[in-house]
Amino acid sequence: MLETLDAAAVRRWCGGGLTALRAHQREIDELNVYPVPDGDTGTNLVLTLTSAHEALESAEQTVEPGSALRRMARGALLGARGNSGVIVSQILRGMADSLTTSVAVRGGELARALRSATEAAYAAVAKPVEGTVLSVVAAAADAAGRLKSDDLVAVARAAALAAAEALARTPQQLPALARAGVVDAGGRGLVVLLEALVEALTPVGADKTALTPAAGADMKGADTTGADTTGADPKDADPKEYGFEVQYLLDAQAGAVDRLRRELAALGDSLVVVGTGDPGVATWNVHVHVPASGIGPAVEAGVVAGRPHRISVTPLEHSSHVPERRDPIGRGAVVVAAGDGLTALFEAEGATVVGRNPSTGEMLAAVERSGARCVVLLPNDANTHAVAVSAAREAESSGRRRVSVVPTRSPVQALAALAVRDPGRLFADDVIAMAEAAGACRYGEVCTAQRDSLTVAGPCREGDLLGLVDGEVHVIGADLADVSTRLLDRLLGGGGELVTLVLGADAAPGLEATLRAHAARTWPFVEVQCYTGGQPRYHLLVGVE
Repeated sequence: MLETLDAAAVRRWCGGGLTALRAHQREIDELNVYPVPDGDTGTNLVLTLTSAHEALESAEQTVEPGSALRRMARGALLGARGNSGVIVSQILRGMADSLTTSVAVRGGELARALRSATEAAYAAVAKPVEGTVLSVVAAAADAAGRLKSDDLVAVARAAALAAAEALARTPQQLPALARAGVVDAGGRGLVVLLEALVEALTPVGADKTALTPAAGADMKGADTTGADTTGADPKDADPKEYGFEVQYLLDAQAGAVDRLRRELAALGDSLVVVGTGDPGVATWNVHVHVPASGIGPAVEAGVVAGRPHRISVTPLEHSSHVPERRDPIGRGAVVVAAGDGLTALFEAEGATVVGRNPSTGEMLAAVERSGARCVVLLPNDANTHAVAVSAAREAESSGRRRVSVVPTRSPVQALAALAVRDPGRLFADDVIAMAEAAGACRYGEVCTAQRDSLTVAGPCREGDLLGLVDGEVHVIGADLADVSTRLLDRLLGGGGELVTLVLGADAAPGLEATLRAHAARTWPFVEVQCYTGGQPRYHLLVGVE
């Protein structure tokens, strides 16, 4: 048994964790609770760990476990895909931060590293939700700390076992999981990684008793690390209450930042504080939404915590209270999209396009390709939102660019946002206008159910056609034209003047004519625009403004 963690063990863990995730990839992907064709948590975790493994193997060999973990975490961050990938990259970063200065890593140090990992994961999430991977990593850290042992393997085993037991409890914490009778998929992936850590620390031939959750636990997976766990949903924000966005970089010690978080959380909403991970005095990116009365206290709290710089105050709605200087010339947009038609549409709007489910590194590369100094990211998917936020933070950390995320959930929302861009406006005002246009566009989708499931519209079977409104199933049927027209009626029932239709790669011939004729009969005062998007997975995208 290893007495201390070394860099070789970190490399074994990274390689073994990647192998284990690949073995469980299909299980996690296929057992996603929701029937839409985006249940790829297992794939996202595999791609995230692949990037971590490549970063670790391509670097010079080191004997320091903290340095090896830092390279692994950096690779995971740049390769992170989906919300689960982003959170796992933060867990690795937290562990690396804790072990950077450790001469010997025994059980006590591993327990502290898991505690740091938990804090990093929770800190990266604006509104933490229990019953997700966050609960699983917290349970692992608690168990490791309670053991109070320097036995490295014993602490790792206690953490892995507690994580598996916490995973089995996730349906008791999230009603959505309980209704489906499943556990969280992101948490399942973390359990696989912690069990791989035990394997990496245990020599060949030693006792490797299987680590399993409580008896009778259902190991079906559901990715609940969606937009609600990685940031505030835009519709939850109240711009009248929190009318200003305060941002600054802060050079400070971690302890002072802990106090700062508590103070800013009491002042406002949409709080994000992310550090570079440097030992001692690190640089932190601070972001919070506050009322007018909270602007001064938010900045003063930064002064007390350390040295704030690059301070900016931006009104979340048009206001004359806070003047802004004009931004440097050069605006750009990075849009996530798939399909030749959609790509051509966005490129015609001057946007740089990246394919579906991009990594943080791929989005950063797209920001560079745009050549612009002020860039808007349009993720077009709730599961890509966390990746976009991570990329924006990384891009802004250089100080060369201003990068903002407009939280679009569908390409039709991105089209609406791009249509209102105005380079004559301040960049912050332009971002606000784009976000408002995207939020005012209701979106619908038609896809094929990937699995049997119970939805708000009733039970569906694998192969059924599903009509979704704002991400929820509202229509179930067997005929594409029928499901599409019923979906259109649902969307227009709430009002609307302009309908945008985007036909998928396998949309049936004549679908456009059918929908135009239906709209002309049933909704005669509505304007209809139709494009051939060529997107896979979704037969039809609909936007209503």
